[in-house]
Amino acid sequence: MSDHSDETATMIAAGDLQEFAPRGREHCRRHPSALTLQLRRLQPASELCSSDGAAGLVGSLREVTIHERQRESWQLRKGASDVGEEVDYDEELYVASNVVIWSKGSKNQASTVYKAFTVDSPVLQALWCDFTIPQEKSDKADVSGSGEIIEKCICILQNSCINVHSIEGKDYIAALPFQVANVWPTKYGLLFERSSSSHEVPPSPPREPLPTMFSMLHPLDEITPLVCKSGAGVFGSARVQYVADYTMRIVFLNTEPSIVMTYDTVQSLHTVWALRRVKPEEQNMVLKFSEQLGTPQHMATSSSLTAHLRSFSKGDSPVGSPFQNYSSIHSQSRSVSSPSMQSRSPSISNMAALSRSHSPALGVHSFSGVQRFNFSSSAQSPRRHSITHSPNSTSSDSFLAPETEPIVPELCIDHLWTETVTNMREKNSQASKVFITTDLCGQKFLCFLVESQLQLRCVKFQESNDKSQLIFGSVTNIQAKDAAPVEGIDTLLVLDGSGNLVLYSGVVRVGKVFIPGLPAPSLTMSNQMPRPSTPLDSVSTPSKPLNKHLGPLEEGVLLSPVPELRDSAKLHDSTYVDDCTFQQLGTFIHALRDPVHNRVTLELSNNTMVRIAIPEIATSELVKRCLQGVKAILPKEIAVQMLVKWYNAYNAPGGPSYHSEWNLFVTCLMNMMGYNTERLSWTRNLDFEGSLSPVIAPKKARPSETGSDEDWEYLLSSDYHKNFESHPVAKALRLDPLEALASKDDFSQILSLDSSTLLFTHIPAIFFVLHLIYEELKLNSLMGEGIRSLVVLLIQLARDLKLDAYIDYYYRDYPALVKTSRQTCVIDQVQTGFMHHPAFFSAEPPSIFQWLSSCLKGEGVQPYPYLPGICERSKLVVVSVALYILGDESAVSNEASHYLYKITSGQRKQQMEQDDNSCCFRHSTSVSSLAEKLVIWMTDVGFTLRDLESLPFGVALPIRDAIYYCREQPASDWPEAVCLLIGRQDLSKQACKGNLQKGKSSVGPVLSSDIPSGTESEEDEDGMNDMNEEVMSLIWSEDLRVQEVRRLLQSARPVRVNVVQMPEASDHEYIEEKENRLLQLCQRTMALPVGRGMFTLFSYHPIPTEQLPIPKLNLTGRAPPRNTTVDLNSGNIDVPPNMACWASFHNGVAAGLKIAPASQIDSAWIVYNKPKIAELANEYAGFLMALGLNGHLTKLATLNIHDYLTKGHEMTSIGLLLGVSAAKLGTMDMAITRLLSIHIPALLPPTSTELDVPHNVQVAAVIGIGLVYQGTAHRHTAEVLLAEIGRPPGPEMEYCTDRESYSLASGLALGMVCLGHGSNLIGMSDLNVPEQLYQYMVGGHRRFQAGMHREKHKSPSYQIKEGDTINVDVTCPGATLALAMIYLKTNNRSIADWLQAPDTMYLLDFVKPEFLLLRTLARCLILWDDILPNSKWVNSNVPQIIRENSISLQATELPSSEDLSLETLAQAHVYIIAGACLSLGFRFAGSENLAAFKCLYKYATDFLKCLSAPTASITGHYNLETCLSVLLLALAMVMAGSGNLKVLQLCRFMHKKTGGEMNYGFHLAHHMALGLLFLGGGRYSLSTSNSSIAALLCALYPHFPVHSTDNRYHLQALRHLYVLAAEPRLLTPVDVDSNTPCYALIEVTYKGTQWYAEATEELMAPTLLPELHLLKQIRVKGPRYWELLIDLSKGTNHLKSILSKGGVLYVKLRAGQLSYKEDPMGWRSLLAQTVTHRNSEARAFKPEAISAFTSDPALFSFADYFCKPTVNMGQKQEILDLFSSILYECVTQENPEMLPTYIAIDQAVRRLERKEMSETFELWQIKLVLEFFSSRSHQERMSGNPNRGLFMNSEFLPVMKCTIDNTLDQWLQAGGDVCLHSYLSGQPTEESQLSMLACFLIYHSVPTPGQLAAGGLEGSTNFSELLLKFKQLNVPVRALLRLAPLLLRNPQAMVL
Repeated sequence: MSDHSDETATMIAAGDLQEFAPRGREHCRRHPSALTLQLRRLQPASELCSSDGAAGLVGSLREVTIHERQRESWQLRKGASDVGEEVDYDEELYVASNVVIWSKGSKNQASTVYKAFTVDSPVLQALWCDFTIPQEKSDKADVSGSGEIIEKCICILQNSCINVHSIEGKDYIAALPFQVANVWPTKYGLLFERSSSSHEVPPSPPREPLPTMFSMLHPLDEITPLVCKSGAGVFGSARVQYVADYTMRIVFLNTEPSIVMTYDTVQSLHTVWALRRVKPEEQNMVLKFSEQLGTPQHMATSSSLTAHLRSFSKGDSPVGSPFQNYSSIHSQSRSVSSPSMQSRSPSISNMAALSRSHSPALGVHSFSGVQRFNFSSSAQSPRRHSITHSPNSTSSDSFLAPETEPIVPELCIDHLWTETVTNMREKNSQASKVFITTDLCGQKFLCFLVESQLQLRCVKFQESNDKSQLIFGSVTNIQAKDAAPVEGIDTLLVLDGSGNLVLYSGVVRVGKVFIPGLPAPSLTMSNQMPRPSTPLDSVSTPSKPLNKHLGPLEEGVLLSPVPELRDSAKLHDSTYVDDCTFQQLGTFIHALRDPVHNRVTLELSNNTMVRIAIPEIATSELVKRCLQGVKAILPKEIAVQMLVKWYNAYNAPGGPSYHSEWNLFVTCLMNMMGYNTERLSWTRNLDFEGSLSPVIAPKKARPSETGSDEDWEYLLSSDYHKNFESHPVAKALRLDPLEALASKDDFSQILSLDSSTLLFTHIPAIFFVLHLIYEELKLNSLMGEGIRSLVVLLIQLARDLKLDAYIDYYYRDYPALVKTSRQTCVIDQVQTGFMHHPAFFSAEPPSIFQWLSSCLKGEGVQPYPYLPGICERSKLVVVSVALYILGDESAVSNEASHYLYKITSGQRKQQMEQDDNSCCFRHSTSVSSLAEKLVIWMTDVGFTLRDLESLPFGVALPIRDAIYYCREQPASDWPEAVCLLIGRQDLSKQACKGNLQKGKSSVGPVLSSDIPSGTESEEDEDGMNDMNEEVMSLIWSEDLRVQEVRRLLQSARPVRVNVVQMPEASDHEYIEEKENRLLQLCQRTMALPVGRGMFTLFSYHPIPTEQLPIPKLNLTGRAPPRNTTVDLNSGNIDVPPNMACWASFHNGVAAGLKIAPASQIDSAWIVYNKPKIAELANEYAGFLMALGLNGHLTKLATLNIHDYLTKGHEMTSIGLLLGVSAAKLGTMDMAITRLLSIHIPALLPPTSTELDVPHNVQVAAVIGIGLVYQGTAHRHTAEVLLAEIGRPPGPEMEYCTDRESYSLASGLALGMVCLGHGSNLIGMSDLNVPEQLYQYMVGGHRRFQAGMHREKHKSPSYQIKEGDTINVDVTCPGATLALAMIYLKTNNRSIADWLQAPDTMYLLDFVKPEFLLLRTLARCLILWDDILPNSKWVNSNVPQIIRENSISLQATELPSSEDLSLETLAQAHVYIIAGACLSLGFRFAGSENLAAFKCLYKYATDFLKCLSAPTASITGHYNLETCLSVLLLALAMVMAGSGNLKVLQLCRFMHKKTGGEMNYGFHLAHHMALGLLFLGGGRYSLSTSNSSIAALLCALYPHFPVHSTDNRYHLQALRHLYVLAAEPRLLTPVDVDSNTPCYALIEVTYKGTQWYAEATEELMAPTLLPELHLLKQIRVKGPRYWELLIDLSKGTNHLKSILSKGGVLYVKLRAGQLSYKEDPMGWRSLLAQTVTHRNSEARAFKPEAISAFTSDPALFSFADYFCKPTVNMGQKQEILDLFSSILYECVTQENPEMLPTYIAIDQAVRRLERKEMSETFELWQIKLVLEFFSSRSHQERMSGNPNRGLFMNSEFLPVMKCTIDNTLDQWLQAGGDVCLHSYLSGQPTEESQLSMLACFLIYHSVPTPGQLAAGGLEGSTNFSELLLKFKQLNVPVRALLRLAPLLLRNPQAMVL
């Protein structure tokens, strides 16, 4: 085919013609407001694309009023999906009157209305805009480090405001301070143009003109003027100033790159500016500049708008405009040029953009913008509202007041380019349409259509090398009436003067577009297309008839049953007559609009619109790849020409169907290279048109039946021969009679190339690139067909370029293909000189498989050439192998890896940095990290499992090996994508669950099963039914202890009052007795809620629409046998007043603590829970405190807090103050400090009004201060609290009652403030804190009261006589605990010695025995490290005198002694022991330490015995009960959360004791112990951090209230502070497949400490973990579950986040394993069965059994279809057995992904045995597999890790290898040696043997004949010589053994 392309004949067929009407129009009719709209069908054409010459502002004057004619406009854009994947539909924004309709959809996707907005006034413009919210403004967390969030919005411009609606549903309205002519979306936000009246006079010199352009970066930001930075011009230096030039109008704005195009109405020039954010120095410049303006006398008359604009940045003006961040446009001074803004642009429909102020209906009667700027109404004329007329107008003075702040500009425009001035320039040559387009080679053009001159001007621009600026080129003019870009295929569509549509790429004409159904205007019907029967002599003529229009010309076509376009639906199936009438109407295209992707709308002259699609440049993947590659390598101009020719050939009307696209491409390409494809036999037979109708061929042949042979020959050489001869039917029938005849001729003639063609000189470059693409496609097993097509072309080119190495290479790959075509074309030697041989061309064919093979064998490798962007897979494979096999970590680190050689067009020769043998194996890092590095890198470059599946199995093997390795030992903190790649669903689920968990699920996504409905009725109100039964039943599976705990802790049902009526008691006495008994029982009932709160801690997620259910506290009883109700309110006995008020407070706390910290709660819900009846106020007070403890109270609005406190309800204040303080723990929050100070007289100034604050509230506030300032050592706070410990009673009644609790609170608070600071209390040495505390503890003379409050304490109290000594009974506990907390864990001996128990009787008498408990406790807490969990240590705390004289706890009779008070000694003894035991509880809190437990348990049982011993009376029952309660608490602390049975039994025993000494406080202690034991339902445990110990000291203070209203010594509310010490530590394994909690074995490794070495312990999860800071790592252990390591040495955050989200750890069962629940001992597991009888039965692996191994449905089906024997198997049985054993191997070794590899290898080997290998692809893969397993790196990995699972069965590969060897050796013996010899000596070989020979050559890596000749092997005489010479060629010895006989020509020489 000759190459002269006749431009006029070129036509491009457009597809997808359909009528177009905006979707919004139809919806508008049905829209509710349609009645008011009365939308008529308009003439859209004129308005929407004003095609009349000088359109624009003037055009809009035709619309005199809004009512006269309905205005509508719309714009389209490419659909964007929320997820971010590619979607192919249009989105439309339609505006009519005051409705905006946003719809989505396309031809093949139903169109839907997405949103419709109706606003109050007519919409002037609607547009899409994306605002960026910088991170500090947004409250969301940082998204992937991006730093800013994009908010996608729609903006609707009305006359006076602009509405912004974001996709997330936020709405903003911004008022506009001026009338807006146009709004433009920018990269940063919105840009406004102020509408200025056309006759606004240029202001006189002193006046500064007003800015005309403004930006708004976010709807909530203010509108700021735009500044421009013009180049050095008239002013000499670049200056920055506001854009105030009213002759400059924006015509176009683009976001990427961010540029603005303006038009200067005076100079008639277009200018391009870069739009960017303003720099700080420019802001300063412009602000200074405008201040210098004008001398003082001009100030009054200076323009008020600017002054005001500067003043309103204070935010007092109405311009807090809510518009989106549209980036502003920069304007510039007149010195350069000022393009004017016209109202039409491609991105915004011009209807909406019409200048508003010109229409009288809009301008005159609307309010001028001035009033909105609160200017005085002296500005009469709205048109000139920007300049105040009267020179002495006073209105402007107010704005020039000195305090006005300037308004800071946000965006700036930089001048980039102005078009050159021509002498003949029309006045109104403003561009009516501007767009940016890219040509086929990626060069960018800015095109603007000057309609008045029918010109499209295109300016080429590009980024400078440093990407900092744009460089513009020259202008090219194209005659055009209209134009539109076609982005999908990098072209633009031009409507030329004669009404033809022409496609351009950049400025290169591609061809006319033919629209089926629309006749071309300039052609008549008959000459529309040349007759298709003429021989095809140019690429661009269509290869087939057009369509039914041409019926009269060619009767053969009409008989074809199918219209021959690619798909008949694309045609208008209109009859010939219809089309003629269409023609007569004279319809022609007169405008183009709404281009999206490759679709564009044509407006026809009869006012209809049609939408067409411009066809793609290529649809087949293979052609796309080749085009890309060729494009990358050719110079740009040639590349564009080549693409244009291809595009024309491909898209000629009736172009090829999909499957013949490749054939057309080959023909086209070879023609351009100078081949005559007519004469080349294989190209001539390419099937161009798959869809040619079979009817045609016989019809054509019939006339020649009587003709001569010449007719037949002519027919053979015609292009019909090509079209019809190799027809699909003919192919299917294997008929090809014509080819033989033709090829005789072909061989007789010499074919030469035409060197004048376009691509002739580039043949070598193109050949090399196509070869690289061929190598790339080999790496995708889905492209096999494409490779076979490509290799035919490559063989032809290689043969003609005389590249023997390549021909040999292709022969080895496709032996069957090479033999078929033998025809060469001669390239003239002279012309070869013209060919451009690029630097990257290598004589040896680059082979990716060969490269990998060399790597695996450890030979040196050359860098592999690759095309950036095209051969990405080659790059990936090369780099990953370099990393994993060669161990070179730098391979992935940098782009320019020295394993790759980048190929680019142009003559630059690349420098090779490294020498060739740079790739040897290095032992730099541990191999495991290589696998991890590889996997992580592959995820980073976006490699997924699907990509891995399409890699050939040999290439994929190293990657799979790395994945297999990582799967065995993954890190726990890998991102989700990595876990998916390595196939660990458990980890990927963990990674993705990590971020969001709402609703009940945070217990564990599935772990919330409710109680079975049977028990629901009676248990529903006890407040414990939201517990996580599923997990608890796993933790405590053997018994029903949880139900028992629920029974013990429930307080919602009546108690049983069992009193037997004595005969002598009267009925009345009996009733009283029952009620007294009930009163006793109620002491217990009221103590239960505290324990219940512990048990149900954080177990519930409330529903925001419902109140929190608070179970009622039931204080009634039922008396058997008649079950009569017993009530305390009957009046028969005296009941203490307010008895239940604290109990209901605790009940409220318990209910509130059920709420998990992760719940979604807001202020409104908290208030919503407020009870209506006053009785429940106490419960609500407790509920508020609980919300503080779980952190939700911070959400309560300050207003509500104030509200609650002013009510003056004591309980509410206590709950609220403690709650808020707990929520703000340690923050020193000022607001909260103020709140608390009001309630503490000591923190108020001395002169302040004395507030009457209830005592308990003061106590709560003091503790609150301690919490808020915890650990801060804040001096002032510490000073006040220190003084408050010893606060004397006041003169009146104040401070006289319950002083102990206040003093204690002050001490605890002081301890918290200085928590653990010990001796280094910086800046507090003058306060002498320890000494002062010591004095408070032991007593002494009171020091003079320092500070502000001494006035208050001058007069002593009238009530209490204390004298001037310290009242130790009040101050001692607080001081003791303060010392303990300040010196906590400091091991400070000197302070500890102060706390030593006295060792003489005399001194003992001075100390209350109770205080000895506190002192011992304090001393042990200070000497933290000395605490040992044994009774010897406990007893060491008891002074000698007590030890010698004390009664042993078991003694029966009393020793007698005169001088010793036995009572004192006995009491001191029990309290000291209790104190030591309590400290033991603190030291081992939450650790479940066995020694500590045994020790404490022993003492607890001792105390129990002691209680019943006769000596109990000496010690005192009360004291013994107190000590027993303390011991029980200590035990529960150690065993917190574990639900230990022995402790539970003790608690239950204590629960039953209700009479006698058992008061409310003891019950409280016992049930707190029970609660701690089951803390949070077993999910929580206690921490031993300083903060936790402080909280526990407050909560477990060892002095218990005597009755339920007793707060004398310790405020009851503090009992709940234990929450601050609780931390989630339960690890619950959840099976990832079934999503249910399960058991798993966990191995916990402790870090070594001074007491024990590093140790490992195995736990069965779900289990409570020890404290995390003690641990080194946690491992989920095999063999049942996949191993998983959580390394805590890197930090505990990952594990903490898992635990805080319910502790769910996803685990995955390994194949063939059952869970521990189903198979506790592991005997039933499938592997166990097979191991027991591993004999011949092993391969009879039953396919049914597979379900135990895997949950993968694909494997089930495989087992079903391929492994189940059927009836008549025959020899298939052997294959079935093989498949079964392969399947067994894969599932037991946990790598089912290797199944396809096994089968592929097996199939390939069978094919080789049958000698059916037509391509050697699979043999290469097997070779790579074998090389991988024998590679050094793999051997080292195996030896380094012997217990690693087998990646591939060790028996399978050797068998396969052996089979291949045998097959090839048999072939050699059976005559293959002759073949091989003739190959090696370069003679032709026998056809039948070719494929086996190729297999042999590939498998044994035999060098090519060329290499052998070069090696000089001819003269060799013996094997050793050969060995030496072959060493250079890297031929393996086993291959050499087989070659030697041939090479030495003497088989005997084998014997060495």
